[in-house]
Amino acid sequence: MRALALAVTALTGFAGLVYEVAWQKYLAILMGAQSEATAAILAIFLGGLSLGYWLWGRASVHVSAADPAARAARLLLLYAAIEAAIGVWALLFPLLFRAAQAATGLFAIESPALGLALDGLLATLLIGPPTILMGATIPLLTQALARDLDDATRIHALVYGFNTAGAFAGALAAGFWLIAALGLVGVLVAMAALNLAAAAVFAAIARRAARGVAAPAAEAPSRVAGFAIYAAAALCIGFAMTTLQAVLIRVGGLALGASHVTFSLVVSVFVLCIALGSFGVSALSRIRGGLLVANAWLLALAFGALYFGVQDAGYWTHALRSLFRDDPHGLWLFRLAVFGGLLVAIGPAVVLSGATLPLLFHHLRHYVTDLGAVAGRLYSWNTVGSVLGAVVGGYLLFLPLDLDGVFRVAVAALAVAAALLTTRVARVRWLGLAALAPALVALALLPRWDAYRLSLGTFRYRQPQATTFAGPDAYFRDRQQRSGERILFYDDDPIASVAVREFPYGETRSRAILTNGKSDGALVGDYTTTALAAVLPALFAERTERALVIGWGTGVTAGELASLDSMREVVVAEISRGVMAAAPWFEHGNLGARANRKVRVVQTDAYRALLRSEGRYDLIVSEPSNPWVSGVEMLFSREFLEAARDRLNPGGVYTQWFPLYETDDETVALVLRTLASVFGDAAVWNTTGPDLLLLGFREGGAGADADLARLLERKARADFAATLERAGIRDVPALLAHELMPRGALAQLELPGAVHTLLHPLLADRAARAFFAGDRGRLPSLAAADAARAGASRSLLRRWAASREGGKLSVVERDAAAREACRYRMRECAVLLAQWRAEQPDNPLLRVRIEGARRQPPSGDAIDEHLVGNLSLLFDARRIAPADPGTSLAIAEQASELFVEYFHPAAPFSRDALRALWSQCAADARLAERCAASRAALERRIGSLAQSVDGAAASASAAP
Repeated sequence: MRALALAVTALTGFAGLVYEVAWQKYLAILMGAQSEATAAILAIFLGGLSLGYWLWGRASVHVSAADPAARAARLLLLYAAIEAAIGVWALLFPLLFRAAQAATGLFAIESPALGLALDGLLATLLIGPPTILMGATIPLLTQALARDLDDATRIHALVYGFNTAGAFAGALAAGFWLIAALGLVGVLVAMAALNLAAAAVFAAIARRAARGVAAPAAEAPSRVAGFAIYAAAALCIGFAMTTLQAVLIRVGGLALGASHVTFSLVVSVFVLCIALGSFGVSALSRIRGGLLVANAWLLALAFGALYFGVQDAGYWTHALRSLFRDDPHGLWLFRLAVFGGLLVAIGPAVVLSGATLPLLFHHLRHYVTDLGAVAGRLYSWNTVGSVLGAVVGGYLLFLPLDLDGVFRVAVAALAVAAALLTTRVARVRWLGLAALAPALVALALLPRWDAYRLSLGTFRYRQPQATTFAGPDAYFRDRQQRSGERILFYDDDPIASVAVREFPYGETRSRAILTNGKSDGALVGDYTTTALAAVLPALFAERTERALVIGWGTGVTAGELASLDSMREVVVAEISRGVMAAAPWFEHGNLGARANRKVRVVQTDAYRALLRSEGRYDLIVSEPSNPWVSGVEMLFSREFLEAARDRLNPGGVYTQWFPLYETDDETVALVLRTLASVFGDAAVWNTTGPDLLLLGFREGGAGADADLARLLERKARADFAATLERAGIRDVPALLAHELMPRGALAQLELPGAVHTLLHPLLADRAARAFFAGDRGRLPSLAAADAARAGASRSLLRRWAASREGGKLSVVERDAAAREACRYRMRECAVLLAQWRAEQPDNPLLRVRIEGARRQPPSGDAIDEHLVGNLSLLFDARRIAPADPGTSLAIAEQASELFVEYFHPAAPFSRDALRALWSQCAADARLAERCAASRAALERRIGSLAQSVDGAAASASAAP
């Protein structure tokens, strides 16, 4: 029966780790994602465990003493009741969480500290009780399953090992499957079922437990000579291991990308190796007195030796990544390879840490017979150390120190623990101090980690380079020499590693802000994007007096918004201290945004900034990092978008940056589907190439009909014109060429599938898979009849063309629109050139523009005369020539694919032209049946070809 109990203990460990992940996501909704909140959530979880270890350790003594002959059965029955209580709490948790959310709305708290305190209290009430209950596993089962003192260490190590092994499986399952598959509520229900099943099994074991087999227990916990030293060592080790895990997760983010995948891989390696260390102790037939001391010093030495290789983690992950390239089928093999690499690199050291607590328990069990109480006190002090590791090592130490400094403090704590144990076990006080002093001196003299190596962002280099396999020194030296890059600023703050990189850009030099090794904006190459993020929504909003910007970046968006004459206040929510510390390096290129009196920076996460903001905004501009980055998926959730919509004034505009690079069509559809679920009126514009701006319009105001007039009026103002000039846009057709999905078109698209919510997060997992492949996503086609009709009628370029002389653009205006499209996007470039060719085939300027696009195609995509010619046929049914016998089906199918792929609302194809091609196909008796089937399949995608999609605002003759 002990084997069954241990197996079920693994299931409870699995559930416990999954709960930790799920509750952390829940509480991030309540408390925010800033570093203080993250540290507080982990501290609350670990604090509950610590209190539980102590309480249930004491309880094990009293329960056993009440009926010594049935102590095993009573302890197991108590544990069954505890598991059932955890399961019931998990089932109730969604209701309790909603009540906590409602409670936060009852208080208008302006002080961030008081707000965090209130949220912390609510979080404690939510997860404190179940975590205290979870602390019962080790003390109760150690007391219940051990037969005698000789058996106690082995059983204790097995309980700890099996429970931790289950947690390892839980870390992998929660990180890679469960959350995305079931959602937070579904995960809680599933884990509650595990807890209730475990309760039933332990109740059955309790009924069958023999009388008198449990290890004897005292009526009260005994006092242990020298326990304070053992407790202090356990505390130091708990602090050090939690701190080291936090540092290595951060380094993993720099080397692999700061995604939830990196977090899950590092945590799972830690948990697995702790379990292996505990199993190792359980397998020892004899434990010598000096093993504890030797293990402690080896633990400190192992992590001390690891210090020298950590800064090169990015090189090793790049070398590994280059073996898998960008083949999406290699995703899981790559993750498995990374897991194996982490096992080799940090596994041996973590295994030693996993052996430490069972070895400490072995020493303490020689002095007392109340095994549950000893285990409870020991693990309680160790977990107190973990709490300190979460708060001090995971947050406070990052205020004065960088990653390498925090790492050294953690190793110093391991050395202190080893010295304490040496003093206690060897009973020679000076021996521990004699060993500790040179260890601390050596740690203080260690060289700093290289900021360039840490911040290079090698996780984006999927292909092998010349020095990929030449070793880290050669690789980084060659990379820096060839790129001409240098690091001007570096800081590891509590939430991110921030660097400022200067690099050559054409004839000048540019600067980029790097967060966790990934560029989050550059002054030169990204100026168009960040400036348009400011001015584009301002061209449409009912008023432009107050704005909220989410994310400082280079400060360009805030600076450009503040440059508008009508703007009174620009509030910037920036979560990272390091980003603001780096702000002076960009002042020369962002109009002095930081010093502008209109600009006010609030250090908080975006969700809390919205929920607790004062007043409403005319503009909200969200410039998050890529959606695969850990924590960013919150900014794409339905709840966040709802909060943004509700903080807008009537006629206000919400803008969100979203990249099409390192993503896929499925992810793009998910983001657009979620946007459309909140903003019934939305639009999509591009800035440069794959960078998009998603616009959501709050109802109220003059509406879409006033967009063109308002845009033209504001474009004529000096302040708006200056911003557009700095963004590289000098005229109206060039500006309007950036519109991809006009207002109303997205609402008409059929995008079946779920939306991304905080309670069922889908985006991070999908985005991480797309990031591995490194492909480009595509916007869904607007070729379907309803979307095409909405897009064509609302296209600002078409509407402006209709207002020009003759209802068409002049040659100069047409060239300006085509030239701007051809700078960045191949499809829109090709369509505008094709329409131009359909109407003015002999225009010499057109031939110049086609040749220019052929020689320097946007984003490396091919544009040639043949493609432009084929597309031009789709604008006029009269230009359809008779097909050769037997070729009509292939021609119609090819034309249909071009029609769907290249459809552009600013220059909509003629459905009459496509219908003519299919009619020609149907006229071929040999192909008639196949033609009918293919046409039917097409019409299921885009609607009947007989439908007209010409908008009321602009007829076909008013095309640009």
